[in-house]
Amino acid sequence: MIKIICVGKIKERYWQEAIEEYQKRLSKYTSLEIIELPDEGLVDVKTAMKKESEKILKCINSKDYIITMEIEGKELSSIELAQKINDIYNINSNITFIIGGSYGLDDEIKKLANYHLSFSKMTFPHQLFRVLLLEQLYRAFKINNNESYHK
Repeated sequence: MIKIICVGKIKERYWQEAIEEYQKRLSKYTSLEIIELPDEGLVDVKTAMKKESEKILKCINSKDYIITMEIEGKELSSIELAQKINDIYNINSNITFIIGGSYGLDDEIKKLANYHLSFSKMTFPHQLFRVLLLEQLYRAFKINNNESYHK
């Protein structure tokens, strides 16, 4: 099972449609749960991150293998990500990805992570990043099942 915990809502229909498309594609390979948590808006950074981390903690199961999405995390190729997911599934069938809000993730959440992953040193809009993550998960499952996928 893949769980994605996200801080922030998707408002634009075109992003929702892209997310729904990848959810449909991924359903062939795994169950997928996306948990959207509201961001804290325009409060000071420390307060926002603390409140968001409290919400995230309520969604984490003690059995989850936690992967935090962080600019400071390790960058992997698509093939390496596929192998990482395969390796995790050999020891744990519950993988939880955590995408922070506009201020990132609180250190308390980062400390819980089993793995810190980065897609790039660049910053992406929350909506786009969620689609990127879903696309890379779909690609990983295609790779792990020896199925072709466009490059």
